[in-house]
Amino acid sequence: MKLIMTTTFILVLLTIGSGFMLIYNEYKASKSKLKKVLACNLFIFIPLIIGAFIILMPKLTFAVHSGVQPTSASGLGFIAAALSTGFATIGAGYAVGAVGASALGAVSEDPKILGKTLIFVGLAEGIAIYGLIVSILILGRL
Repeated sequence: MKLIMTTTFILVLLTIGSGFMLIYNEYKASKSKLKKVLACNLFIFIPLIIGAFIILMPKLTFAVHSGVQPTSASGLGFIAAALSTGFATIGAGYAVGAVGASALGAVSEDPKILGKTLIFVGLAEGIAIYGLIVSILILGRL
């Protein structure tokens, strides 16, 4: 584990250092060179992350057995609660982004409709509240 962490730390420092070196030398790169650099970084970092998960994962699974043994039904309930909250917040974020941008455009043309646009933004935020309520209902049944 120390080897992977050390290697990752050194590679991150080398990547940051090379970025600063290219900035100070006013390096002008084309898209093909940037794609090669990005592919090289991904080729190095993805195997390191996969190796870290393979090495660290058995220790995490042993930690579960030392505590209270969860049942499969409660585990699925926790996953369902997490997914409902997570997906609801993602949907709310997307909706607020789209509606908020449109609302700002409309308000810039006619400032009198600010109150009406806030209602639509509030409706978009309600999606996250619905997800939270569903999660609370699921957790209440466990």
